Amino acid sequence: MKVIELKKLSKIYNPNTIPVRAINDVNLSVEEGEFTAIVGPSGCGKTTLLNMIGGLDASSKGSVEVGNISIHDMSESELTAFRLKHIGFVFQAYNLIPVLTAKENIEFIMVLQNIDAKTIQERSEDLLNRMGIKDQKNRRPSELSGGQQQRVAVARALASRPKFVLADEPTANLDSGSTEALLDIMAKLNKEEKVTFIFSTHDQRVIDRAKRIIKLVDGEIVSDEYI
Repeated sequence: MKVIELKKLSKIYNPNTIPVRAINDVNLSVEEGEFTAIVGPSGCGKTTLLNMIGGLDASSKGSVEVGNISIHDMSESELTAFRLKHIGFVFQAYNLIPVLTAKENIEFIMVLQNIDAKTIQERSEDLLNRMGIKDQKNRRPSELSGGQQQRVAVARALASRPKFVLADEPTANLDSGSTEALLDIMAKLNKEEKVTFIFSTHDQRVIDRAKRIIKLVDGEIVSDEYI
């Protein structure tokens, strides 16, 4: 089943002064259960492309469809509600809420969705177990290592059972051991639960695990290979 389709997607910054074409007429489909890495040199448009897929950045031209629903013409409030329900995000800087515990950070999205308390409790406990951080559940982000914080971030991204997870350089701030452990968890979720992951990455360790590698150069797809 197709979860994402991009049609002639473009992003042009400063269109009225000195135009900078960050993404140029990209066509791309992603199927459910993919474990895909978007790679390329710095400034090639990886993060911009991820942000447009996730509705965090508006396209200049073209369209983004998520599960056959076009997000191109949605209002900001519609986009916010759509992202909350359908898209999981993992960021390089973790972006956890500092005053909440690990468990509360995971539960936060579900609280916003008005999910019942029993389901929230069961889902957060299950994710804490899957991520191997149940014993850290009452600690705040400042009391966790980088690897533990990123596991919380992945659990939070998965909490609402999104159609896919967008991960922007998720291992950039992690040591080798934490990176391998995190990738093991995500690869297992991908294999056993068909969770769709799309990475933007420079990290060869992520690239080596990917089942599809899409290379961007100057905002254009120059290669697209299934491994």
